[in-house]
Amino acid sequence: MSQQSTFADVLDAAEQLDVEAQEELVTVLSRRLAARGRERVAASVAQARQEFIAGQCQPMTAAEIVREAQS
Repeated sequence: MSQQSTFADVLDAAEQLDVEAQEELVTVLSRRLAARGRERVAASVAQARQEFIAGQCQPMTAAEIVREAQS
């Protein structure tokens, strides 16, 4: 089964739920997405700390950091 048909199946199943269950589903999915985002940030921070400890970081001005973030 392709991911697109799986998504459609899940969407159809969600449509079968009553309004309260749909709202709860949205809440649960939002919390899970937020948790994944926090996990990604934590992993990024851990990697940055390791790079700092290993001496792989170079001093940068705020302008340089913004320029790099925008590229």
